[in-house]
Amino acid sequence: MSRFPSTTAMASTLAAVGLLAAMPVTASAAEASSSAQSSAQIVVIDAYTEKIKESGGVAFTCPTNQVLIGRAHGGDENGTTTYYCALILIDSQIATVSAPTWSGFQKESNSLFSAATDQVLVGRQHSGDENGSTRYATAQLSVAGRAVTLTGRRWTDPQKESSSSSKAGELEVMVGRQHSGDENGQTRYEYARLVG
Repeated sequence: MSRFPSTTAMASTLAAVGLLAAMPVTASAAEASSSAQSSAQIVVIDAYTEKIKESGGVAFTCPTNQVLIGRAHGGDENGTTTYYCALILIDSQIATVSAPTWSGFQKESNSLFSAATDQVLVGRQHSGDENGSTRYATAQLSVAGRAVTLTGRRWTDPQKESSSSSKAGELEVMVGRQHSGDENGQTRYEYARLVG
């Protein structure tokens, strides 16, 4: 599978970006609570999905200027993992995502990773089974040279890794993950809200 969307898919995404940029964005009730901090208009576009077999040690990273907003996994270490990436528009501008920085490796069966306050997840690498190693790629979002603020970090309820699926809520991005045990063990995800 190609790491990048097809020309048709990219054209559709860019067309959507153009249409969304031209449309007025109204603040939701949840967004209103952060309006004192920022009046930025934010749009999260679910732009890219890729399925991989993680146990082979392939390092996954989102395409240029995209960030992780979700992950799903089915089966044991030889099962399929799906990653969901998104473009972030702030005041009609595509947010720039810095070059990724990789964390150190940790044992998957007792792993916990939470990105720094101003960082988002953009990739992950895992090899082997639950005794194998996992690491994460983080990056910073910015618009016109100004760092994008994240707030309201939250962890999801735990779910069984072998049948897990999680996606960010409205105006959220993924910033962390925790897993314990094998494929029947529990996985949780951490998300943070984009402020602008």
